[in-house]
Amino acid sequence: MSDETPICSAKGCRAEAVWVLAWNNPKIHTPERRKTWLACEEHREHLSQFLGVRGFLKDVVLLKEWESQDSPSRDS
Repeated sequence: MSDETPICSAKGCRAEAVWVLAWNNPKIHTPERRKTWLACEEHREHLSQFLGVRGFLKDVVLLKEWESQDSPSRDS
């Protein structure tokens, strides 16, 4: 585990991440595969909408909860 503070995935944002947006592109990923984006409070809704419109968004979880889970199928 890294000591670096997780940063929001929104372009140009350097805020601390609070949320994990788990997603996959069904055209290129197996159904169980999960890619992740990190989001601060300000960008959670925007990033969720971006993924949701495309049908990619699978789950939105607090970062601290995501880190406490142990799932080998997750992939950033």
